[in-house]
Order: sequence, then C-alpha cells, then structure tokens
Amino acid sequence: MEQKNKPSGVKRLAFLSILLALALILSHVEALIPFSFGIPGIKLGLPNALVLLALYLLGEKEACLLSVTRILLSALLFGTLLSFLYSLTGGILSLVVMILLKKTNRFHVVTVSICGGVTHNLGQLLIAAAFVSNLKVFYYLPVLLLAGFLTGALIGIISRELILRMSHFFRKEL
Repeated sequence: MEQKNKPSGVKRLAFLSILLALALILSHVEALIPFSFGIPGIKLGLPNALVLLALYLLGEKEACLLSVTRILLSALLFGTLLSFLYSLTGGILSLVVMILLKKTNRFHVVTVSICGGVTHNLGQLLIAAAFVSNLKVFYYLPVLLLAGFLTGALIGIISRELILRMSHFFRKEL
C-alpha cells in the first residue's frame, strides 16, 4: 500500500486504538479457550491478524506499537511475567521477520504470516532453552514449526481478507 493511501493524525490513532482493543479481546478469548489441540504452548494467534492488518494498512511503527502494547497489556491482565517474556520474544522476532519480508514486496501476506508464526514459535523456544539451560527443548522444534506453519497460514488467510475489506477505508482517508 502506498504512503499516500495511509490515514494521518487522529484517524490513525483512533484506528490503532480500535485494533489494540480488538487484539486485547482476542488475547483474552485465547486465554479463556484452550486452542492447544493437546500440545502445550500452542495458540491460534488471533491477535496477530490485527498486527498484520496494522502492518499492511498503517505501517511498521504502528504494527510494532500495537504488538508490543498488546503483549504488555495482555500479560498484565491475563498472564504472568514468564508469559510476557515468551510472548515478547516471539512477538518481536516474528514482527522483525514479517517487516523484512513485507519490505521486499515479493511475498504474499499469507506467506509473511506463515513466516511470522514459525519465527514466533522459534523465539519462544529460544527463550525456553535459555530459561531451562537445556538444549533438549529443541526436540520440540518440529512440532512448533508445524504448528507455526498451520496457524500462520490460517491467520494469514484471515489477515488477507481483513486487508482486502478494510483497504477501501484508506483510499478515502478513513
């Protein structure tokens, strides 16, 4: 999306605030409903659809702000210090990867989301290995890579639809 199609000022802040509120609601829903499919630590990552929406419609800074703020507030409201560290590590790593892939203009939003899902799980595994000081946690890597791929694909499809349906608001300056 070109820079001229992005809203400015108060409209951007209002839209970003709505995305944050929705992301917190989705985080709470994920905390209440176990989507783990019998595998500990795996979530659908529904709030990440809104981070992708922010990345594609508002920009990198806004996506970073949304992601970090959502992770912080979710941890304060629904989590623990450990869940905050896991989420922050995975969230930052995945966001950096998604930003870099998007900047190339060579990857579809679903592919960007898949890579984000995989790297989010990899970031969480890296912090787990640091906490337990044992590399055996990497035996869990194939399961987490598959889960990141599948959930990233689902979130990417949802994000693609949201971006398509919301982009017309940005042509009219929100």
